[in-house]
Amino acid sequence: MISTIERVPKKYFEHLTGTTGIYEIRVEVGSDIYRAFSFFDKGQLVILIYGFQKKTQKTPKKEIELAEKLKKQYFDEKGK
Repeated sequence: MISTIERVPKKYFEHLTGTTGIYEIRVEVGSDIYRAFSFFDKGQLVILIYGFQKKTQKTPKKEIELAEKLKKQYFDEKGK
């Protein structure tokens, strides 16, 4: 879908409010819904951090905290 449309619908790619640029990618496989966290590096490169199966409407806080930690780790290691 990403390569065939100009703008990905918010349903599938959304900024998580209250984060430092963490985005949630939504993937449906049958009746299961999965989320992958990502962020941008230099505006155009999308870094996928990790994913999990989402079983509730609200994204668990511990998952968001882990995404923030992994983003920081990425930039720390990149800066070395």
